[in-house]
Amino acid sequence: MQTPVESPSELALPTRATSDISLGWTTKRRDFLRMLGYGAGAATLGPLLAACGDASGQTAADAARNELLQDEAFWTDVQNMFVLNRDKVYMNIGTAGSMPQVVLDTFATENRRKAEDSGSGYTNLADLRAKVARGFGVDGDELAFSANTSSGMCHAILGIPWREGDVVVTTNHEHGGGNTPLAIAQDRYGIEISRIEMPVGNNQTAATYQSLFDERIRQLKSQGKRVRAVMWSSPTFVTGTMLPIAEIMEVVKAHELISICDGAHLPGMMAYDYGALGVDFMSGAGHKWQCGPGSTGILVMRNKIRPSNPLPLPEWYPIHTSTYVSRPRSTGSQAAFDVAASVTACGSIHTPMFEALGRACEMWDTIGRKKIETYDLALSAYLKERITERWGVNSLYSPKDDPKLVSALTSFNPFRNPADVMNSQKATTFVNRMLSDFSPGFSIRNAGFPVIGYPNNHYGIRISTHVWHDPHDIDRLVDAMWKLSAEMA
Repeated sequence: MQTPVESPSELALPTRATSDISLGWTTKRRDFLRMLGYGAGAATLGPLLAACGDASGQTAADAARNELLQDEAFWTDVQNMFVLNRDKVYMNIGTAGSMPQVVLDTFATENRRKAEDSGSGYTNLADLRAKVARGFGVDGDELAFSANTSSGMCHAILGIPWREGDVVVTTNHEHGGGNTPLAIAQDRYGIEISRIEMPVGNNQTAATYQSLFDERIRQLKSQGKRVRAVMWSSPTFVTGTMLPIAEIMEVVKAHELISICDGAHLPGMMAYDYGALGVDFMSGAGHKWQCGPGSTGILVMRNKIRPSNPLPLPEWYPIHTSTYVSRPRSTGSQAAFDVAASVTACGSIHTPMFEALGRACEMWDTIGRKKIETYDLALSAYLKERITERWGVNSLYSPKDDPKLVSALTSFNPFRNPADVMNSQKATTFVNRMLSDFSPGFSIRNAGFPVIGYPNNHYGIRISTHVWHDPHDIDRLVDAMWKLSAEMA
């Protein structure tokens, strides 16, 4: 949005008690706070994703745009909570998000308090973890604060006592944050890694992935292999395909395996109930879509038996901690100990970072995680439809029609000569020129990945749509990309 930045005092949500919630706010702002849920009669965002074409000739993109604009005032207020430079349109949240003013204020306050009191960092932040955990559908003993997604993946993977010959089934579209600890486990313990080749584009469904994982596991078992775990990304960082967690978990439970999800982009984008999903480990970022400080992450660790996953808890040991409990894990519905504390506490930690992350999570819970998910996905759906209108549906690496596979990441081939997408230098030039050649410039990125049937990686252009964007931003983006693709043809 190109609206003027207002003063920080008007932008910030109250940091603590809500008893005097309207203090310092205009009438419009007080109305907005009631919409956020502080007062009676909180507003509910409409089902934007239900937008589709109709008999009047309105396209699916037009309908999605109209639905988004109905709540423009609401999201303008949300967008004005951020301090982003208005000379650029930041559409690379998949790499880094932005702290809103209220989170910056919390970070500054907590840093000063720590300095004034010479504060200790020897804590596992149990109270803060319990508060944040509610927004993710788990208990405090199941939510750890980590340094980032990669850190959480190291905790999850390298804490498992692997045996030589154990097989981990994963994909060929994984991030280094998961690939690196797998490689360490391969060299250190002698595990085997079996990679599934990932399809791309719109011609795929959730059932596709359920079958791919199930068939690979059955194939390995028929060869006498000891399959121990499944590791996957939801969504993949290269194409934005949301590998369907619920469907993959059905396969995991049927084969009695450990489940490890690289969910770098999930916190702050998707409103998932991890207790209901039953994943053993989900590692996500605090600094991307959740808009917390850098060097913060969220690691969800299954720590009790729920109907969602009746399998025994996997054996696991902390690898980077100053908190260790030497006792067996729970075999029932109650936790045996706070397993997440062992990830969070390692010597003296910088508590202001995690207090600020907790404030960002509180802000998301106040607005409504489902509301944010719906808006993000609606923006993404609108972008995908506009890309399809200009470049054709075959230009998409991201699926758009199966709702179980969509995320707020969109990856596509912008080049008039489709083969140019295999030229990494040209893809990088496209990204650089989108920032330098337009006013405002667009911050996006490319990502390289293998595509079935091609000898070389494709370097798709990846775009992130989040709460500080609106349909106008997407319109300008698509027009700019179309113009640049013609110039680079």
